Amino acid sequence: MLRDTLQTLLSVYGPAGQEHAVADKLRELLSGHVDSMKTDALGNLIVEKFGSDENARTIMISAHMDHIGLVVTHIEKEGFLRVHAVGGINPGSVWGRKMVFDDGTPGICVIEPNTKGKTKPEMADLFIDIGASSREEAEKMVAIGDVAVYAPDFTALGRHKVASPAMDDRCACALLAELMMYADGQKHNIVGVFSTQEEVGLRGATVAAYTVQPDVGLALDVTAWGDTPETKLPAVKLGEGPAVKIMDRSMIATPWVRDKLFEAAEAAGVSVQREVLAFGGTDGGAIQKSRGGVPTGTLSIPCRYVHSANEVIDMRDMEGALKVLLQFVDLSL
Repeated sequence: MLRDTLQTLLSVYGPAGQEHAVADKLRELLSGHVDSMKTDALGNLIVEKFGSDENARTIMISAHMDHIGLVVTHIEKEGFLRVHAVGGINPGSVWGRKMVFDDGTPGICVIEPNTKGKTKPEMADLFIDIGASSREEAEKMVAIGDVAVYAPDFTALGRHKVASPAMDDRCACALLAELMMYADGQKHNIVGVFSTQEEVGLRGATVAAYTVQPDVGLALDVTAWGDTPETKLPAVKLGEGPAVKIMDRSMIATPWVRDKLFEAAEAAGVSVQREVLAFGGTDGGAIQKSRGGVPTGTLSIPCRYVHSANEVIDMRDMEGALKVLLQFVDLSL
């Protein structure tokens, strides 16, 4: 089930550039459900399900496996770890958060109490406390270049909402995995790309799109929220359906692909929202510019507190998005 798949993927360590464990879990989940499965040089997991139509088109659907983290840059003589961002991390949002390294070593992210009059902390003010009393002790636990991520912490909020680190973009990975499991006899070829290094520049999707050479591209990702007291833009709310992207900073959605998403939503009986995002981007921006250009759209899951330790989504939006995707891969394109 979708929620179980989501919770499974959220528990796996996988910052940008180190997504192999996520890919391994996806291989396990998708075994026996797809027609082909391979990994490319950048670690993208590329799976395919053949279409039934003799004029089938190839639809590349991408969801990124990586999430944000903090890389160790220096170990202080007292045993504290200085760090730098891997992806978009706001230094003010990580204070006091539990972190974990690939081998399970835990730590707490801390901001220097003396920030020299700064109104906002900077990355140089952060360090991670792993309980070491000296550099020598710390070096037995971690090394420069190791990456810490928010410790897994899946929490149900009310009847329909769930919170966790790495919801960006494991919720879309769960969505794509379920599509590959349950699409059956669909018209078009589906190439599912579980991409790498999106958080540091859409790198995985760039090379995957070049290889796949799709007729149509679709990115699956989270989008920002507009339903808290002082935040009204973008005009997107949790629980009111997935969002069809009109544009963001990385792309303007191809109009006919966008319209086909609306058509699929109507056929599925799913309410969808229209998304205009003034910042950020998705794998769609990379797919659209591949080779001679690819008609591309994005289907988004509304998500509160993106890039925090508690990203919140509504499972009804996930369920609706899956219904839309199952219709989309069977439309005349």
